[in-house]
Amino acid sequence: VAGVVGSPESLIEETFSRGAHGGLEAPLYTRPAEFEGKEVPAVLRSGHHAEIASWRRAESTRRTGANRPDLVRSTRKSEEVQQ
Repeated sequence: VAGVVGSPESLIEETFSRGAHGGLEAPLYTRPAEFEGKEVPAVLRSGHHAEIASWRRAESTRRTGANRPDLVRSTRKSEEVQQ
């Protein structure tokens, strides 16, 4: 729907659009750095954007495989068809 999203590029990372990688989003964190005994991963506090992006992709893949293996299989099939 036109006008609902300010930037169409933001939909690439949206969970419900299946994004560029076709999987679930990585977890999102905010402050404080530790809450109820759980700590925000150091890479996310590092400020190194490339490492953060890499961590998010890896975590997204891990979570998708653990929670929605059907998405992993369908993504692999799509990649095989494109090759």
